Amino acid sequence: MKKILFPLSLTFLVGCQNMQSANNTNNENSDDYLTSADPSKANNVDIYQALLADETAKVIHPKDDVDIQLTDKDSAVISDDLWDRVRSQLHFDIPQNSKVIAQRNWYAKHDSYMDRVAKRSEPFIYYIVEELEKHNMPMELVLLPIVESAYDPFAYSHGSASGMWQFLSGTGKDFGLKQDWWYDGRRDVVASTQAAIKYLTYLHKYFDGDWLLALAAYNSGQGRVARAVKDNARKGKPTDFWNLRLPKETRDYVPKLLALADLIKRPDDFNLKLYAIDNKPVISKVDIGSQLDLALAADLAGLTINQLHALNPGFNRWATAPNGPHSLLIPKNKEEAFKTGLAKLGKDDRLSWQRYKIKNGDNLGAIANRFNTTVTVIKEANNLANNWIRAGKYLLIPTAAQSLDKYKSYEQVRKTKIAKKGSGNKVTHTVKSGDTLWDIGQKYKVTSKEIAKWNGFAPKDMLRLGQKLTIWTGSTTASKSTAATGKSVMRNINYKVRNGDSLDRIANKFKVSISDIEKWNKLNRKKYLQPGQMLKLSVNVTSI
Repeated sequence: MKKILFPLSLTFLVGCQNMQSANNTNNENSDDYLTSADPSKANNVDIYQALLADETAKVIHPKDDVDIQLTDKDSAVISDDLWDRVRSQLHFDIPQNSKVIAQRNWYAKHDSYMDRVAKRSEPFIYYIVEELEKHNMPMELVLLPIVESAYDPFAYSHGSASGMWQFLSGTGKDFGLKQDWWYDGRRDVVASTQAAIKYLTYLHKYFDGDWLLALAAYNSGQGRVARAVKDNARKGKPTDFWNLRLPKETRDYVPKLLALADLIKRPDDFNLKLYAIDNKPVISKVDIGSQLDLALAADLAGLTINQLHALNPGFNRWATAPNGPHSLLIPKNKEEAFKTGLAKLGKDDRLSWQRYKIKNGDNLGAIANRFNTTVTVIKEANNLANNWIRAGKYLLIPTAAQSLDKYKSYEQVRKTKIAKKGSGNKVTHTVKSGDTLWDIGQKYKVTSKEIAKWNGFAPKDMLRLGQKLTIWTGSTTASKSTAATGKSVMRNINYKVRNGDSLDRIANKFKVSISDIEKWNKLNRKKYLQPGQMLKLSVNVTSI
């Protein structure tokens, strides 16, 4: 949903802009355009509310010190209400133009949406307020996750942005977010908040202290905003946000944040009653030292797996990542019992182990897939220097303490209710070396987006060797819809020219005409295409 620092190497980019355009058409869908790893967003809110029901505990804090540490922001106030603390530090000028007013009116009218978002934010917003104060950042930024994800740490867009702050994979890595088979730092609330602060600080400096330009760049990319500024400067036009030529989603994005800030600053003026959030921490970040089975961790904390996962959405599997991060967020009132139980565990008690006899034809990859782990973990557990194994010998395999059905939340979205069932004939495709979603889609005459939807991941997520994909062939949702209505489903996409491409090849690939490609991109047929060149195409996604 944003954050392109460098040119993308993917063939074409469909999800981000289309998804955001839908979002900006109607704020009410800002909950719905995102997919959640939790089976139900409503349940997700319910889980947080249940965790916060005990009045001896309330919200998230990664430090042992639970006292409110005010910075040198003189306007900060001590109050039992977190919104008072936020309100006292809102300083952006709010222009009363049509864009801000339209967004503000929508939020003010939909108080149930605001309540839902506030309840979802409740475990995390205190920590974000503290971090913004610590880093001397504008308090308006605490509202940015509302615009980005409706404060849902499990959210991902169909453009592959993930987490509360909606980082793309590449940008997340650029700002220190670890992502591997076990863990995705984009969904880790503490890690992603730190990354967002770093990224926004960088953009603020890059745009010479202009926060509105920094926010626009956070949404649509540093390069795009910089080009718009440069273009206006060359034409002698103003270079502030309101005068730039930017995508529609970005032109709406900044007004949404400003509208929210205006509402929080003076809710009574708009007859808005904000859901009350206590101005104190409720959850602690606990160092666990090494890898730990999450079912065991939940038992030690007196939580269900779903409750633990709701606070620690970065973990993908049945255990924390072998190489870290080695920490968990635990409700404050359960912290001591958790630490006491953890201290009593022996090194070999943190995970369950199975002794496996190697069979003829086995390899570490196949064994890792069978036991839902990785080759690296097996090698480390058995002190293997390489991938050579011998039939008849034994391996110690770390395994989940409970049935994997109990951990379905940790399988991200692949085995949860968000994995959509298609129509037609069900086929299982095993990912082979060199496979891409595009190639697989071509083989079964379905789209990459459909495959991603059926298997519960975003279209740009990496495929794994040996991964099992569910494919519905014959009569897909898209083809049935097209057949029933006789209408095409058109999408605007960006295509990156590759070595060997020609106008004819691209036209055949996307079933469009050469003349249309030339018209859309103002091309001269006599000039050669250049590798890396971006082309705008309007394609019928049901026919390619």
